[in-house]
Amino acid sequence: MHLSRFVEALRADLAAVADVGDEATAEAAAKLSLALSGAIGLRLLDALTEASVELSAQLSSGHVEVRLVGQDPELVYVQEEANLPSAPGDDAFTARITLRLPESLKEKVEAAANREGVSTNTWIVRAISRTSSSGRRTENRLTGFARS
Repeated sequence: MHLSRFVEALRADLAAVADVGDEATAEAAAKLSLALSGAIGLRLLDALTEASVELSAQLSSGHVEVRLVGQDPELVYVQEEANLPSAPGDDAFTARITLRLPESLKEKVEAAANREGVSTNTWIVRAISRTSSSGRRTENRLTGFARS
C-alpha cells in the first residue's frame, strides 16, 4: 500500500483550500503541507496499526500485522499454528496474578473468548502463549515504527 498517494491527496486538498486566499496564503499552505508530509504518513501508519489490532481481535485464529516494505506498509494475515497450547486445568496453575484492564479492552477480551467458546482466563493464557512462543519470532524481525 503506497501511503504517498494519500499524503499527496491531502497536500492537493490543502492547496485547493489555500487557493481561495491570496498568493501568500497559497505559499504558506504549500510550506505547511510539505512540512507535515512525514507526520501525515506516520498518522496513516498509526491508523493502519490500530485497524490491524481491531481486526485481529475479531479473528478466531491468526492475526493481522502491519509490515513495512521500504516506506510502504502492507497488511498481512498471519495464520496461527494449529497446535495451540491448551490451557491447563485450574489445579495445574502455579502462579496467580491480578490484571487490571481498561473496561473497553476487557469487553474485547471477553468477546473474543466467547467467540472461541473458552473462558476469559483460557483465552488470555492462549494469547500470552502465542505471543511469547519462541517459534513465532525470529532474531531478524523488527517491530515498531520507522521513519527515514
